[in-house]
Amino acid sequence: MRAEVVAMDAEHLNMEAIQKAGKILKEGGLVAFPTETVYGLGGNALDPAASMKIYAAKGRPSDNPLIVHIADLKDLARITTEIPEGAQILAKKYWPGPLTMILPKADVVPKETTGGLDSVAVRFPSDRIAQELIKAAGGFVAAPSANTSGRPSPTMAEHVEEDLGDAIEMIIDGGQVGIGLESTIVDFTEDVPVVLRPGYISLEMLREVLGEVRMDKGLLITDSSVRPKAPGMKYRHYAPKADLSIVEGPQEEVIDCINRLTREAAAKGLKAGIIATDETRAQYASGLVLSIGSREEEETIAHHLYEVLRDFDEADVNVIYSEAFYTPRMGQAIMNRLLKAAGHKIIKTQEEL
Repeated sequence: MRAEVVAMDAEHLNMEAIQKAGKILKEGGLVAFPTETVYGLGGNALDPAASMKIYAAKGRPSDNPLIVHIADLKDLARITTEIPEGAQILAKKYWPGPLTMILPKADVVPKETTGGLDSVAVRFPSDRIAQELIKAAGGFVAAPSANTSGRPSPTMAEHVEEDLGDAIEMIIDGGQVGIGLESTIVDFTEDVPVVLRPGYISLEMLREVLGEVRMDKGLLITDSSVRPKAPGMKYRHYAPKADLSIVEGPQEEVIDCINRLTREAAAKGLKAGIIATDETRAQYASGLVLSIGSREEEETIAHHLYEVLRDFDEADVNVIYSEAFYTPRMGQAIMNRLLKAAGHKIIKTQEEL
């Protein structure tokens, strides 16, 4: 049976539909819903069976932790055994918002939700639809991104329908999300706070508030033998169907290299896709060229990344070549997702000469 799709926005909430969705979650079912980052696939975070349903619907490995979403700061104390001072400071500064914190879990949170770990990942989203749904569901909603595991995360309800329409009970369509990349994850179970996933809230922003914060060494290259402490650390994510490579180097060399690679692909009968920017798209001579946004407004690059990857899937391209995006504030987050989508395949122009 196909999921029921109900459209609404933050200014015009359909509380009847939200209460119905909350009842589905309370009874162990699954509901997809918008947040300010990406769409989430929600289940009752305190119900082990519901968490296992999330893993099954996504095809997600069950040792990959789920994020527990709350809509009341007071509820944090119910699912954790300790809230360090740094976590309290960040909560005051950035919640509700695109920040997830990893804390020691209370017994009420089943290990099915935490991927077998003694810690729990918690987020308080700012999206009003998400907040009302969480309240209607009882206050604790486990929700990874609402996509088939490994695929680009969904930024529109249509993406959720495409991936999970036959596997869940309801999809709340809140339109296109605002940020387009998953939340920043900060681990507070070690002596020094550790960023396990970069996002809209950058390392620099965290250091301004907390002082010492470090970036996890495994962000760019992961060891498959290490159990993940955060969603997505261990597994290939965000991947389009086509083979994706990132081309790095001075801009003119990158454009020349991608044009050459596109010609070579065409000579082999392959359809190539190119991820460009508003500033460079006109300089590509062939292939399907899609602009991801403007380097002058790096939020547009983050906002469109997953959408562009899905557009290439629809276009049935065989190979994709992307410019690199080491932009000042969100570059770490953008490149983290792009590298995972490419399976860390990088072409350096200096080595191609």
